[in-house]
Amino acid sequence: MTVLNALVPEDGYQKIADQAYGTSQRQKLDIYLPGAATFKQPLKTIVFFYGGSWDSGDKADYKFVAEALTSAGYIVIIPDYRLYPEVVFPEFVDDAARSMAWVFEHIRDYGGDKQQVFIAGHSAGAHIAALLSLNASYLANYGYKPTDIQGMIGLAGPYDFLPLKSQRLKHIFGPEPERWQSQPIQFVDGENPPMLLMVGNKDHTVLPRNSINLAAEIKRKNGPVQLVEFEALNHVAMVSHLAKPLRGDDKLRQTIIEFINQF
Repeated sequence: MTVLNALVPEDGYQKIADQAYGTSQRQKLDIYLPGAATFKQPLKTIVFFYGGSWDSGDKADYKFVAEALTSAGYIVIIPDYRLYPEVVFPEFVDDAARSMAWVFEHIRDYGGDKQQVFIAGHSAGAHIAALLSLNASYLANYGYKPTDIQGMIGLAGPYDFLPLKSQRLKHIFGPEPERWQSQPIQFVDGENPPMLLMVGNKDHTVLPRNSINLAAEIKRKNGPVQLVEFEALNHVAMVSHLAKPLRGDDKLRQTIIEFINQF
């Protein structure tokens, strides 16, 4: 990700770093504002949660995602959140919910509209975004609900990944009888915000069935969902192809933009 950031333009956006949404060192977020004054006000906002297997990642590594979306006229917010082994499930999801509450309460100060806040994520970040969109209990802790989110965008997310084989994941997600609570697919009731699930069919890290199964379950419950498959992309490419040097036909980015611009 560092290499991608080095190739991303430095102009065209303004970064406001390290805004605290909690008291922990990792409970901070970066705000990226589009630089052009011609964008329609107030602006739509995308809160992006990065991946890293719930045990790694840093908001500074995802400038390329921010540039990809600020260049389309959106405010982009990238939070850090606490990771394993400092915390285990569901604490990192609660951090994400807390950061979303901060966005709802403060985005107007940055030219945004709390009625036009989208949530997005890649890999573990997509898992977190999906839980916030499907399990109302997380946002309820802060006085909000999933339908306060205008839409959810998931890139290569793990939404239906039991049983666990890795000892590390077993530690992260706790005792087996309680692990079902970590699965976004378990909370589908058809009342979710519109969801765009994007998957690379060459992904051998998070199997495409995660997105396919979740989309099918949401459709079964008559909820709003769109599944978009990318035949040639693997797990990393499902986020790295947002970076300007790797966009190619720009389908990944344009699919996100078309989804957001529906609202």
